[in-house]
Amino acid sequence: MRISKDIETPLNELAEKLDRSKSYLINQAIKDYLARQAMADSRWQDTLAALKSVEDNRLVEGDKAFQWMESWGSENEGSPPKV
Repeated sequence: MRISKDIETPLNELAEKLDRSKSYLINQAIKDYLARQAMADSRWQDTLAALKSVEDNRLVEGDKAFQWMESWGSENEGSPPKV
């Protein structure tokens, strides 16, 4: 793997500071990046599903949603409003 010169010095310093290999740090960084990308993709899929529900006119009135949220944590916690 090629590492640009502007990253190599800080990477070496961090590896030494943490007593870890550069390979370990690079693998951790890639793992974290892939996890963030998977989360972003999941959020995008949720957004597309939400937009589709709006297109299909499957909506909940705002006051009903707020009423339900205000009941959270109380003894009389309500059920989610029906679409």
